[in-house]
Amino acid sequence: MPTNRRPLWREPRPAVVPPAGALDRLLVGVYAVAVLVEVAFRPGLAWRPLLAVIGLALAPALLWRRQHPLLATLVGWGLAGLLSVLELTMDPGALDLWALMAVLALLYSLARWGSGGEIAVGTAYVAIITALGMYATSAGRADVVGGSALLLCVVALAAAFRYRADARDRERLEIRNEERVALARDLHDTIAHHVSAIAVQAQAGGVVARMQPDRAVEVLAAIEAEASRTLAEMRTVVRVLRDDEVVDYAPAPGIADLPALARADATPTVEVTLVGSLNPLSRPVDTALYRLAQESLTNALRHASSPTRVAIDVRREGATIRLRVTDDGLTQSGATPQAGFGLLGMAERAQLLGGSLTARPAPEGGWVVEAVLPVDALP
Repeated sequence: MPTNRRPLWREPRPAVVPPAGALDRLLVGVYAVAVLVEVAFRPGLAWRPLLAVIGLALAPALLWRRQHPLLATLVGWGLAGLLSVLELTMDPGALDLWALMAVLALLYSLARWGSGGEIAVGTAYVAIITALGMYATSAGRADVVGGSALLLCVVALAAAFRYRADARDRERLEIRNEERVALARDLHDTIAHHVSAIAVQAQAGGVVARMQPDRAVEVLAAIEAEASRTLAEMRTVVRVLRDDEVVDYAPAPGIADLPALARADATPTVEVTLVGSLNPLSRPVDTALYRLAQESLTNALRHASSPTRVAIDVRREGATIRLRVTDDGLTQSGATPQAGFGLLGMAERAQLLGGSLTARPAPEGGWVVEAVLPVDALP
C-alpha cells in the first residue's frame, strides 16, 4: 500500500509486475476442472449449464489478475454478483458455486498490484457485490462478520506483501546507489592515475624527441595505449553508473594487479614489492589496497618535485596489512601535505575499513604515504 504520506489514490502501480507463467496456467486449469466437477456431481445445484459457463468465464480473469487487476476484479466479482441477483428468485444455495471463491485471488491481486485509484474503485465495487450477496443469501450476523473479516484479511495480506516488496526495492536502490558512489570514486582514482601517467609520458616525450628522435614513436605509442585504457575503463564505469539494470563488468582490481603499476623504462621508475602471505583477503581490503596504492602513485607523479623513483611496498604483519608508498622527490623544509580531496578520500576509505592512513615528508626527502588495514575488515 502507500509507502509515504501521499494519498492512496495517488499511489502508483508497482514498477515490476510478473507476467502470467506456467504455474498460473496450471492453477487456472485446476480451477476449471474443479468447476466442471462441482457442477457435474454436487447435489442441489440448479441451472448447471449456466453455472458451468459463469464459472469457466472467470478463468481468463485469473490470468489477467496481475497485469489488469481492476478489470479482472470487475469481471470476476461481476460474475459473482450476477449469481447473487439470480439467486434472489431461487432457493438458497441453488446457485452457490464454491469454486467461485477464487474471486478472493482477484481481490488480493487488486490490493497487491493495482494503483491507488484502482484499489479505491475496486474495493468499493467488491463491497457492493458482497453486500448484495449477503442480502441474497439472507446471511446472519455471524456470516456478515465472518465474511467481512475474510475480505479484510485478504486485503491486509496483500498490503503486507506489497509493503515488504516496496521495502526490498528501496533497500536494493540504496545498495545500488552506494555501489555507484564507490564506482564513481574508483572512476576518479582510475582516471587521475591514467591522466597523470599520460602527462608524465608527454613531458618525457618532449625531451626524447629532441635527444633521441627515433624513440619518439615509442613514447607516442605509450601515450596512445594509456589513453585507450583510460577511455575503456571510463566507458565501462559510466555505463554501470547510468544503467539501472546490473551490467557485467570486470571485477575490481586488487593486490594481484599491483605489479601492473610497476615500470622500469620511464622516469620516475615504479617498483612494486609484495612481502608475506597476502591471500586470502576480504574483497573490500583487497580493492582498497590497490586504490590507495594507485592514488598514492598518482599523487607522486603529479605533485612530487623531480622524483626518479616511486616504491610501492605491501606486506602482511599479523592480522594487519601495511601499504607504504614512497618517492625520492625534493621536499622543502616544513612542507605539509595539501588537504585535497585525494588525501581526504584515501583517509576515509581506510577509516571505513577500520584502518588508518598517514601522509608525511620523509626524513631523507620525498613523501611517504602509509596505510594499515585489518586483513578481514568489512565495510
